[in-house]
Amino acid sequence: MNIMWGLIIAAVGALFIAWGRTKSDFGPYRLLVSRSRILWGDRVHGFYQIAGALMIIAGAAIALTG
Repeated sequence: MNIMWGLIIAAVGALFIAWGRTKSDFGPYRLLVSRSRILWGDRVHGFYQIAGALMIIAGAAIALTG
């Protein structure tokens, strides 16, 4: 069961990296960006790329422990 959750977390992290890199107009991502822009300003897309990379690492760790 942990393997499945780890892969899901890693997949969402990969999506965050892709969306941040392309500055996507996908609805849920735009909502996240608009909320995060208050704190991160113009660096919000870079923030989501780093957060995505950390999610991939965490997802791999979760998958490997199960």
